[in-house]
Amino acid sequence: MSTRITEMFEGVDKLDKKSVSFLLKAIESNNLPGFDYLEFKQALNGLRKMNMDDDTAMRSAFTTGTTVGLTKSKLIASAEHYRKVLMQEKGQFDNALKNQMAQKVHGKKEEKLKLSTRISEYQAKIKQLENEILKYQEKLDKADSEIEAAKGKIEETKHKFESTFADFINQIDRDIEKLKIVL
Repeated sequence: MSTRITEMFEGVDKLDKKSVSFLLKAIESNNLPGFDYLEFKQALNGLRKMNMDDDTAMRSAFTTGTTVGLTKSKLIASAEHYRKVLMQEKGQFDNALKNQMAQKVHGKKEEKLKLSTRISEYQAKIKQLENEILKYQEKLDKADSEIEAAKGKIEETKHKFESTFADFINQIDRDIEKLKIVL
């Protein structure tokens, strides 16, 4: 970036360097050919450095420009051109800023909400699983006594059946013996 563009505006050393650089590059890349607002400002700043009052410096810079075809309307039109360039850069900046906000702020807020919802869902699932574990643990704790009770009942049923079976077999065997003797 040329020094004359950098010195075009007063107090740039007090402004954000990145923003100043960005805007001045836009002005420089859209520099109109010939003596226009930029060259006028350069001449004006040179005269101000010589401690010339503002009105005299402005008239002198304009007079210098008129020697190469500058007119008041060309000067104002070129100043409006650079203003338009800056306004376009502002529009692009605003769009970029809006996109950054969408991605880095709003997007993060949405992600935060999704994560919070997911955590709540997982906590509910964990609670549900813990309740199921408790139910199964209760069943497991009761299982040994239920097994013993079932085993006892089966053994008792077996004993009753075998006792009844043995009794029936004995009766039939006695009847067979008696039939052999009597008949």
